[in-house]
Amino acid sequence: MRDNAGPAVVLLSGGLDSATVLAVARRDGFRCHALTIAYGQRHAAEVAAARRVAAALGAVEQRVIDLDLRAFGGSALTADLPLPRDRSPEAMSADIPITYVPARNTIFLALALAWAEVLGSFDIYLGVNAIDYSGYPDCRPQFIAAFEQLANVATKAGVQNKGRFRIHTPLIQLSKADIIRLGVSLGVDYSLTHSCYDPAPDGAACGRCDSCVLRRAGFTAAGIADPTRYGNEQ
Repeated sequence: MRDNAGPAVVLLSGGLDSATVLAVARRDGFRCHALTIAYGQRHAAEVAAARRVAAALGAVEQRVIDLDLRAFGGSALTADLPLPRDRSPEAMSADIPITYVPARNTIFLALALAWAEVLGSFDIYLGVNAIDYSGYPDCRPQFIAAFEQLANVATKAGVQNKGRFRIHTPLIQLSKADIIRLGVSLGVDYSLTHSCYDPAPDGAACGRCDSCVLRRAGFTAAGIADPTRYGNEQ
């Protein structure tokens, strides 16, 4: 870790990927300001997990913003639509799934950009992954490059040449197993994280939604014990 490092904004959902990205940003020497968005998702477990992860990984500050995207719906995560279950990774990436939340990463990055500019930061970290979630258009390298270009022409700091904004996506070309191995090497405690789209009332993961399937397969492929608590016989 570098001494006297500058600030970075890290989008932190409380899931496996964003926890790993926070650890990477810390490894890179940044003072990490974690930004969590409570966007009206189906449960509050993610936000609670984000608080645990931010504390465990030494974020210097965490902001939780309420932004209810249920006003628009259009996703199984923000509307009363059935969640896909028991799908193969190939089926998940064959098309844009119903769990895609319209413009979510565009909105989240815009909020992170605003906070970064206030902090005097030019570094934003995001845990997108183009391999496992190639069906999501806002997890692709083309989107990240376009938003980074936007950030540098749409802000006072950018047009006054005070610095150049960079969107860091260190996981974008990694498999889920590679992400888990990286996180373990950086000391991430994945028992603090939450991935399930449809947890039981007691917080147990369903084990069947797309996110659970990818998470379980990732731990298996990495050869690392999955600390997730699954419901029923899972």
